Amino acid sequence: MEGGLLIEDGVSRRLTIEEASAYCGPGFLWIHLEGRDEHDLNFLKSHDDIPDIAANALVATETRPRCDVLENGAIVNLRGPGDVDPGDSDRLVSIRLWVRENRVTSLSRRTMSATATVCRMVDEHRILDPGDLVAGYAREISRQLDPQVAGLGDQLDDFETDLEELNLYRLRTSIAQIRSAAIAFRRFVAPNRDALSELAGLNFKWLDADDRLHIREAADRFARMTEELEAVRERAALLHEQLTDLRAEQLDQRSLLISIVAFVFLPLTFVTGLLGMNVAGIPFADEPWAFWGVVGFCVVIGLVVFAWFLWERWLQK
Repeated sequence: MEGGLLIEDGVSRRLTIEEASAYCGPGFLWIHLEGRDEHDLNFLKSHDDIPDIAANALVATETRPRCDVLENGAIVNLRGPGDVDPGDSDRLVSIRLWVRENRVTSLSRRTMSATATVCRMVDEHRILDPGDLVAGYAREISRQLDPQVAGLGDQLDDFETDLEELNLYRLRTSIAQIRSAAIAFRRFVAPNRDALSELAGLNFKWLDADDRLHIREAADRFARMTEELEAVRERAALLHEQLTDLRAEQLDQRSLLISIVAFVFLPLTFVTGLLGMNVAGIPFADEPWAFWGVVGFCVVIGLVVFAWFLWERWLQK
């Protein structure tokens, strides 16, 4: 969505950017831009009701969740899932809102998934003022983000099962990816919680008791997600340590096995090397049973060495 939505007497209608920017009548007006270039900055700064600080906050390249009071309005930035995975370290796209009585101007550089749902809520007459709009974004972002955060914990549960089954091969990079995702989500989920908690405490006419309740509910959900992400990071770190220990133990066991095999064959190599010398005087060289005698002697030596390993408990795990 890019353009304006006007709600007057419970009826909503869509406006172009030009129509919305020129409208000065009654009702609740929401102007939304999909920011891409300097034109958006010039558009925002050309409006007398948008202070420079608010305009710069709307078009900033890098943002974090925030809620700041400015004159008779508030600057609200939130982060949530986008329609398309951004493919960078941010993972979550931003929605920036300049909110004042009966008017909201918002901008997102990449399309946020929650925007389509919020627009549908406007068409269904479930959003009638700025407080409803901000609360709608807060609830929808938290609703969409909650299963993604919970999914990280579910993946760790699967990885713990694989770890018990010693299926270490596919865990090498998977745990690192989970930790990276948890860190990326944590970067914005916790500030979302703080911004909404701050917003719920503001004293504006366009924030009624119902809006504050929904905003606090979304803030509580973000707080729970923050705790879940902290737990995911700690569990991932613990799994990584266990994986490292198991790999080290496997290497030790394999090294021990190789050493045992080498130790068993060491005396056998000496015997066969001694008897294989091309010199005269080797005992029983002309006897027909000599070959099988040497074989039997080597088997006895191998069994003796193996029995000694058992006696010394070197083969126990």
